[in-house]
Amino acid sequence: MSDIILVLLVLVLLVCLVVTVGGFVLYSGLLCDVIIKTGPPPVKNVTIAYKFREGSYKDCGAAYTESCSIGPKLSTVGVFYDDPKQRPAEKCRYVVGSVLCEGEEKPDEELQKMYEKFGFKVFSLPEVSHAVTTSFTCTTPLSHVVGPYRVYPRLASYIEERKLCAFPTIEICSSDVINYMVPLSRQTDFFVPEMKEEVKTDVKEEDSDEDRGTDITGADSHSDVSSVSGGVPWDSRETSLAASTAASLASSLPLRDVMDANEDIKHRDNSERGSNESMGSGSSFEELDMDQEEQEEGEEREEKGDGDEAEVPEGEDAAREAVELVAEKKKPVGDGDE
Repeated sequence: MSDIILVLLVLVLLVCLVVTVGGFVLYSGLLCDVIIKTGPPPVKNVTIAYKFREGSYKDCGAAYTESCSIGPKLSTVGVFYDDPKQRPAEKCRYVVGSVLCEGEEKPDEELQKMYEKFGFKVFSLPEVSHAVTTSFTCTTPLSHVVGPYRVYPRLASYIEERKLCAFPTIEICSSDVINYMVPLSRQTDFFVPEMKEEVKTDVKEEDSDEDRGTDITGADSHSDVSSVSGGVPWDSRETSLAASTAASLASSLPLRDVMDANEDIKHRDNSERGSNESMGSGSSFEELDMDQEEQEEGEEREEKGDGDEAEVPEGEDAAREAVELVAEKKKPVGDGDE
């Protein structure tokens, strides 16, 4: 009986533990509604004490702890410059620190010196009129863990759907709320000096890579083959060059020379046409002579046939007439007969 009671007590404790943990997570904002909007951010220009870091965003907790240990009552701030989906996690750049003052207020000199003593630097974030903003209730320390998982996917989808140019992501944590904002203007004014140097270095590296690629592929103004895809083939380029050159030369000639050239072309055409016609007429005359000869031969054959069918005269007179008739038939036809 005692064993059953112990088992029941253990089960009850487990259920209570699960309910407690679940309630704590829910209270930390697990089911909190996240509303994304565009407009003036709730936080104006602020002066911060920061440290610049490069690495995974998951490792920023130590920097937050150090900042909070110096000024526990101050709001913390984080500026995240890179998208982990587009840049390796170990190369992501961010800033973590504390808000020294907001608006036109001046920071406490003693507090500022304290931060500078531990290696922090001072920088002012500008005020912007438009930004993508949202907030997340900060009720427990766990809210700093639940908040990013709830907010950042919504922010990313909101910016992507509306095709906004918004960066970097700024996170300001106060005692009761975490404000998220992504500026839509003056984005580079949120770059600390270290980030600006990083950007200049990246630009120089990209330029040097492009120069090396140009030297290797030979895609310069003197090369015959360009590395740029979709370029115009050299055959078509030479054809267009020849056409444009011919047109320019034609337009530069005097009108008299153009007319003389046209006349020469006409004369050549006429002479060629005349020679063709003379050749055609000569061939037609030859054909006509051949037709006439064939016609005369046909007449001779007809006359010969008629002579054979005629009656032969009797006696010497008849023989003489027959001989004369045959002689006349064998006599060739002259030019006059034609």
